[in-house]
Amino acid sequence: MTVIATATAPPVGTPTPAECQYAVSDAAGGVASALRAVDCVAAEVTGAAFGRLFASGGTLVTVLTILLTLYIAFFAISLLTGRSSLGVRSLTPRMLTLGLVLTFATSWVAYQTVVWNLAIGAPDWLAGVMTGDSGSATATFATKVDVVFAAIEEASGDNEDVSAFSPEGMLWLGAMLFMLGTVGVLVTARIALAVLVALGPIFVVMALFNGTRGLFTGWLKGLVLLALTPLFAVLAGSVMLELSVPILAALTAVPGEIETRAAMAFFMVGAVHVALMIMVLKVAGTMVSGWQVFGLVPDKGERSESAAPAPAPAPAQPQQAASEARGTAAAATGQQSVAAQRTAIAATSYPGSAPAAPANDTGPASQPARVTNVFATGSADGKVQPLSSGTGRTMGLGTRFKPSQARTSRANTEKLK
Repeated sequence: MTVIATATAPPVGTPTPAECQYAVSDAAGGVASALRAVDCVAAEVTGAAFGRLFASGGTLVTVLTILLTLYIAFFAISLLTGRSSLGVRSLTPRMLTLGLVLTFATSWVAYQTVVWNLAIGAPDWLAGVMTGDSGSATATFATKVDVVFAAIEEASGDNEDVSAFSPEGMLWLGAMLFMLGTVGVLVTARIALAVLVALGPIFVVMALFNGTRGLFTGWLKGLVLLALTPLFAVLAGSVMLELSVPILAALTAVPGEIETRAAMAFFMVGAVHVALMIMVLKVAGTMVSGWQVFGLVPDKGERSESAAPAPAPAPAQPQQAASEARGTAAAATGQQSVAAQRTAIAATSYPGSAPAAPANDTGPASQPARVTNVFATGSADGKVQPLSSGTGRTMGLGTRFKPSQARTSRANTEKLK
């Protein structure tokens, strides 16, 4: 299998190498210059890293070929073992996955158009739409931050004796907090986003196999998180800049003299902005954690239900167990009482069973049959009691309680004598 990779080029819309060189050398000129330098360096690093991975002549082209061969071999084995079938339902997602992985791992044009523009350009464009800026909202915001620091420098003057709790000290503390919440968040997010985009082709290839697909979804979630962070930072920072405009006007009303209330107000603006950035990061993390990445990440509830064993039945309470036992015994007693047996036992022989009498016998031709009815009923405890083993009526004195059959046989014997 041969992998065809395309050559890399700088991302569309990024500065030329000469412009990037000038931006990097002027990075200390202000917040806007620092952000332009970061964007230039990120674009160069991302393009160079993509070319060294899976592009034409890249180091990992052979690894990509091996992984694609294993992917096809595993599918063939699943066909041989009957775990998969040659149908549209099974072939379509596999072919789509294979095509997308090859496209984004080997073509810099496709990768830069989709991944780079969505991660870098889309949040900036959306922020410009919401703030009404025709250009780059991030660049405009950085320019406003430079204006704020120029006003603070003008208000502080040339005073070198500054303590932490003096008006000048509180003003500069507020400026440091404001810079940490704006420039610090923006620069950190841009650098981390550039690193993730540069490593993107490796994680895209991991989407081929089920065992490594979790790394791909984690990379995609991190990419979205770092793309949303600058958007929230620019929008929230724009609001805080609008709140700081009257405070800066009060600070620069008298050059060289700083009003204490205005200095305290600007310090509170910086502290609130830092707290707001922490809240923004927390909200963005919560939003991304709930994303299922187009169904690739199962829900936590479904995952816990499938992994957790079935709960064992809770043991019955003693009182409940006793009441259930009494109810069962009562039900069994009632059934046995209703289904009481009634047995009729014939204690004598029937007329046809007696031996034939002699011809000259003048006695009765047959003896009347005597029937004894015995009833067996259920006892109170649900058990059938056996018949009494005591001496019966037939075991008493005399012969009148003996069976009629025995009495008839004896009379016949005496007549024969």
